[in-house]
Amino acid sequence: MTHTLPGPLTAGPRILDLAAADDPALVGGKAASLGRLLRAGFPVPPGSCVTTVAYRAVADRVVGRLLDEGAAPAALREAVHAAPVPGELAAAIRALADGRVAVRSSATAEDLPDASFAGQQDTYLDVEGPDAVLDAVRRCWASLWTDRAVAYRAANGIDDRTVALAVVVQRMVPAAAAGVLFTANPVTGRRGETVIDAAPGLGEAVVSGTVDPEHLVLDAGGRVVERRAGGVGPCLSDDRARELAALGRRVAEQHGGPQDLEWAVDGTDRVWLVQARPVTTLYPLPESPAPGLRIYLNVNVAQGVLGPLTTAGQGAFRVMTGALARLWGIPVPDLRAGAPVLAVAGERLLVDVTGALRHPVGRRVVPRLFDVMETRSAVVLRRVLADPAFTVLPRRRLRFARALARVLARFRVPPRLGIALLAPGPARRGAEAAVADLRDRLGARAPLPAAARLDRIEATLAGELPTVIARVFPVAGAGFVAFGLAAVLLRGRARPGELSTVLRGLPHNVTTEMDLDLWRLAGRIATDPASTALVTGPVGAARRALAADGAPAALADGLRDFLARYGHRAVAEIDLGVPRWREDPTYLLGVLAGYLRADPDRTPDRVFAAAAAEAERTADALASRVGGLRGRAVRLLLRRARALAGLRELPKFALVALLDAARSDLLAVGGALAAAGRIAAARDVVHLTTDDCRAGLAGADLRALVATRRAGYDRERRRRHVPRILLSDGTEPEAVPDPEAPPLVPGELRGTPASAGVVEGPARVVADPADARLEPGEILVCPSTDPGWTPLFLTAAGLVMEMGGANSHGAVVAREYGIPAVVGVPGAVARIATGERVVVDGTAGRVRPG
Repeated sequence: MTHTLPGPLTAGPRILDLAAADDPALVGGKAASLGRLLRAGFPVPPGSCVTTVAYRAVADRVVGRLLDEGAAPAALREAVHAAPVPGELAAAIRALADGRVAVRSSATAEDLPDASFAGQQDTYLDVEGPDAVLDAVRRCWASLWTDRAVAYRAANGIDDRTVALAVVVQRMVPAAAAGVLFTANPVTGRRGETVIDAAPGLGEAVVSGTVDPEHLVLDAGGRVVERRAGGVGPCLSDDRARELAALGRRVAEQHGGPQDLEWAVDGTDRVWLVQARPVTTLYPLPESPAPGLRIYLNVNVAQGVLGPLTTAGQGAFRVMTGALARLWGIPVPDLRAGAPVLAVAGERLLVDVTGALRHPVGRRVVPRLFDVMETRSAVVLRRVLADPAFTVLPRRRLRFARALARVLARFRVPPRLGIALLAPGPARRGAEAAVADLRDRLGARAPLPAAARLDRIEATLAGELPTVIARVFPVAGAGFVAFGLAAVLLRGRARPGELSTVLRGLPHNVTTEMDLDLWRLAGRIATDPASTALVTGPVGAARRALAADGAPAALADGLRDFLARYGHRAVAEIDLGVPRWREDPTYLLGVLAGYLRADPDRTPDRVFAAAAAEAERTADALASRVGGLRGRAVRLLLRRARALAGLRELPKFALVALLDAARSDLLAVGGALAAAGRIAAARDVVHLTTDDCRAGLAGADLRALVATRRAGYDRERRRRHVPRILLSDGTEPEAVPDPEAPPLVPGELRGTPASAGVVEGPARVVADPADARLEPGEILVCPSTDPGWTPLFLTAAGLVMEMGGANSHGAVVAREYGIPAVVGVPGAVARIATGERVVVDGTAGRVRPG
């Protein structure tokens, strides 16, 4: 993604009074912000701005030539610093020397709403004399080409050829104390708090991290709620801190959002602002929250998809949740608006669970569900619920009970669950047949005109999902009911991790079957030298050969058969806007290449069979340990669990089939819009709502809207941190320190045991499986997983996952393959490096250095 930056200027003033600075293309982000503050009457030291026109007059020619030659940043930096400055411009810059001044870089790619560029270009303080000012300006220009600035631009998708640099020359503040102020807490996300770091003297020491500053946190009322003296001792009184906080709030209101300010107090006790930029690390607030403080769960995190959803993907969830809400008797006038509890923030779906958690039944049930789905979320939820703001409200329990009874009766859930426990084989086959029938019906649908396809997308998502889920969920749920009953009977008799072993090697798991089918395809490819050479070579060559029908038969026919069964799946497959494997098999080709390097003594099919055998032996051993009638009940229940629990992946499989069918219709609509010139390409339709598409079919030009939506989506794809739980005031409860948390052993990470066993090996940190090549024996370390990740598990020796619980997708598949796994490990991706040897203890839920 390339940021949209102000266009290049080659004409205009070369020196500008700072109070007149307002155009980022001319003065850069920093100067534009300072100019805005000055014009609003805030206390900013006066000064001037050497504009980007001056920079371009000096540097453009040499920079363009060196970029064409592919020069390194060091060469660019040296060339810009050495470039001659025209005499008239040099004289004008020298004239800015007026006592001691601060010379600050102000790049056009700086202080952007989503990329602050803090510290990427240089600042020089206490500069005195005409020649010194000119030299400082030239060094600022050159700092646009430091290694760190170039790398930062690359990471944020900013083209080097689009940037330029202005320079602010301000009167130097003789600071008695200085520092940084955030008008929102950058750690917890709490918008009502002000965070101040302060130190004696110049603020540069605080910004650069060369001192341990005094640290203060003030609440929305201006009360100091936290103070840490640091290594510099007390610098600010409570009154001074309140004054700074109030000033910060006024700046945030003026600038329209939370701000990161640099401030200084001079010898006369006057406060000055020397910089203001947006706080770029805060997670966006949910749109239009209900009154009062609300609790939101992140659907993306719960589903193992940390990235954003496309506009079309969000729209699909709105329709589906709206249909489910109607089943509960909740009024949803327009399905396209979604259920009332659904919100969007950061292009990710959030669910408002405040009402459920303040209901006496929901307060007990919801955290327990998360105990098995996403354990860390359950821990954080319980901490949130300790807040008096979320006490149980007196409500009529009968209303909830009646709604639940109505839904259960409508879909015959109790009898289906009971039948599954009594006759697991027929019940399982019935559930599988329901999904097969759904796929057949979806595949046999007739082509329709574009407008009619939009109607069919909404009708399919709203009408099919509840029925199919009702046919499958009770059957899979019966397996977990049986497992839970067995656990009750075994209480005190099973060793740690022993009972979960029974869920290894589960049959009838569609995701496991998919992975093993892919493994068998790798086996066929291994017998054909031409196919093997193509798969293990550059992935682009294999993709092109397949597209041109030029691949060897072993690969082409085998992959075609695989895609006929699983081509509707993908990584991040819950997003309707994501290409399916059928459209782009690149990821599968990379996985196949990894399978071809697998250890022949530890092939996935053997590992799976061994895990299943171990599970059967463990079930028998547990039953024998109890003995008698109780032991026979344990054996029966564990057999029922193994017969049915593998179906837990089948509802997701059906959901993805529905999304795939909707995607096919949507791409056809995209084709019609592209043919009419309303969008640039058919695939751009994923950045549009169905209402947008209807407007396009009626004649509206949607290209600008697509560009805006794509820019927002690409920006969110780069977001490195996504909260599991978010409060409506921006607070991330997980980031608030837990005073009762036990201390960690140095170097050790803790999470939730997910698959028993201990393994040691080199870590492979994977943020995006699309580019992953996991070597056999490596330990996969990742933020989260969905079923699209699981083919990687077949070559992994162990799994460490930041998200998830004992029953999340990754945990289930790890158990089935018998690889030790620890999930719900905060900070695993950042704290473990690829190649580092780690020990994964899936029984104790610990990860430590090897």
